[in-house]
Amino acid sequence: MTKEEILQAIEEMSVKELAELVAAIEERFGVSAQAVAPVAVAAAPGAGAPAAAEEKTTVDVVLTSVGQQKIQVIKAVKEITGKGLKEAKELVDKLPAVIKAGAEPEEAEEIKKKLEAVGAEVELK
Repeated sequence: MTKEEILQAIEEMSVKELAELVAAIEERFGVSAQAVAPVAVAAAPGAGAPAAAEEKTTVDVVLTSVGQQKIQVIKAVKEITGKGLKEAKELVDKLPAVIKAGAEPEEAEEIKKKLEAVGAEVELK
């Protein structure tokens, strides 16, 4: 396996897999994470961005179904997104639609509750 193949494999790992890799390196070679981490970061600077995205500190609120009260859902989407009525309607008409991308988990739950209260079906991704 070449150095480039190893770096590509690291770039594709989830945060959990990276943590397990670090623990295995520490154990096998008798080194600490402080000694290994700067080398891994310097060798693969692009690896940090995908790993951070996989931590799921934020979620996307996705509207999957409008239900029976489409007008109420449009009004709720308008209120949540701050968009105009036309833009809110366009979102609701093209399902599945991301209502809020990168929301904090607590905020996402609140948005989900608001939309479900008017009969919509929502997923948090």
